[in-house]
Amino acid sequence: MFESTLPSSWYLSEDVYQLEREHIFMREWLCVARQEQLSGPGDHLVLDIHGESILLLRNGDGVLRAFYNVCRHRGSRLCAAADEVPEQSGERLGGGVMGRRSILCPYHAWSYNLDGQLQRAPHLGSDLELGDYNLHPVAVASWGGFIFLHLSPEEAKDFLSQIAQTVTQFERYPLQELRIGHSIQYQVDANWKIISENYNECYHCGPVHPELCEIVPVFKRAGGADLDWERGVPHREGAVTFTASGTTARRMFPGLNDDEQVRHKGDLIYPNLFLSASSDHVVVFILHPQGPAKTVIDCYFLFEPYAMKQPDFDPSDAVDFWHKINGQDWAVCRRVQQGINSRVHTAGIFSPMEDWNLDIRRYVTDRIGPYMSD
Repeated sequence: MFESTLPSSWYLSEDVYQLEREHIFMREWLCVARQEQLSGPGDHLVLDIHGESILLLRNGDGVLRAFYNVCRHRGSRLCAAADEVPEQSGERLGGGVMGRRSILCPYHAWSYNLDGQLQRAPHLGSDLELGDYNLHPVAVASWGGFIFLHLSPEEAKDFLSQIAQTVTQFERYPLQELRIGHSIQYQVDANWKIISENYNECYHCGPVHPELCEIVPVFKRAGGADLDWERGVPHREGAVTFTASGTTARRMFPGLNDDEQVRHKGDLIYPNLFLSASSDHVVVFILHPQGPAKTVIDCYFLFEPYAMKQPDFDPSDAVDFWHKINGQDWAVCRRVQQGINSRVHTAGIFSPMEDWNLDIRRYVTDRIGPYMSD
């Protein structure tokens, strides 16, 4: 008996997407950045997370903090996003993160420290209890050099306990020490769940990824059945990494076991982080759903600082290969999004080679199923 996918409407409906926004993206740990993107005290990012403006920063002690980007006085945005268009006059307002010291509201100059505590409200004197008006917090967690946020911190469960299996699976990869050697942002006209389901199986690899199957022939055998993702999938003889040749001039990560030197590991940390680890580089995909039929994907290529310091460092062998594979994936995901719009398509089925996608079905159903109308 074949298992059914989620109903087609769950990939198409704005109402379903809004339920996912409220009950998944506002209530689960989300990957948002790499730690190296905020290297020192006072460094900060203004993030748009499903319509909420979030201020992520390092405080004076270098500790990561995050807050809703909203002043407690009248609700003004505290900091402008890096790509925000100036006002019609062409002038940007002041305020924002003031070095390593404070966060200043541009409207009435309320001032907060980098831990979000209100320090000064001009001209209000002792009539205001400063401690009652700290910034609204966002929970922060980190692992492997990745930064995760939880927008409902009072509901947040311990993050590391949730990803214990992934931590063990990648314990010999130097994820914390790796650095971004290249990045690509993709805009894909497909639902985030379609993209996740595509990542979670290799039944499609034979038809869609001939170049990838040259490096990993088991991807096209028996429809990609019986792959041991925890141990890693084996390359062809003589191949050790995901490049067109299967080889590279970069050294392998020190400390990998015998399997990891010749196998490839992948994982999905719900709801929005894909990990794909070779012996010399790691490619990560951070998904930013923009609606029921559009997903922005930040793709980072991570390398050892040792490799990046070499005078002949060139990431293009990995980048070019992955860019081709990614393009094939995004194209077929668009085809699925287009196809399920048909009036005759109410749901699909999962083949036995797609069993991992039952996890996605369960993950989504557990969180929004109780709120779906009959």
